[in-house]
Amino acid sequence: MNPARLYPIFAFGAVAAIAGYALLSRKNKKPEEQIERERRSQLTLAGRIIDGNVIDVLELENDESERQVILLIYTYDVAGVTYEASQDVTHLRQFIDLYSCRLGLPASVKYDPHNPGDSIVISETWSGLRKSPILMPPKSAIHMGGLADEA
Repeated sequence: MNPARLYPIFAFGAVAAIAGYALLSRKNKKPEEQIERERRSQLTLAGRIIDGNVIDVLELENDESERQVILLIYTYDVAGVTYEASQDVTHLRQFIDLYSCRLGLPASVKYDPHNPGDSIVISETWSGLRKSPILMPPKSAIHMGGLADEA
């Protein structure tokens, strides 16, 4: 068989491979926020819960987009390893009271058991932030209000 007759076949195959690669690589890329939302959702559903502590809340100005970025910084221990992580809570602002997040605030952390460095403290459907204890009214107020009689 003449090798010159095979050149058009190889050329057609190469062009088809390049065209296929170009079409597959052009698929719609997900925006960063959607990727992060899916990551939080996956950790909410399948993550393990462990105790941690909030270290700080940072409010940073992003020079490029000129928007404020809010980071929740926290620590947690998994199998004797201490992790310090941060979560961008800018888009979760409606679910969090930034002023109640203080140094040493206990929190529950959800992490990926296969990658313990991948973790969250809050998502759209779950929050590991613990509220401060509920202040009970003085006992005299309970007696005066009639609550002691019902008990």
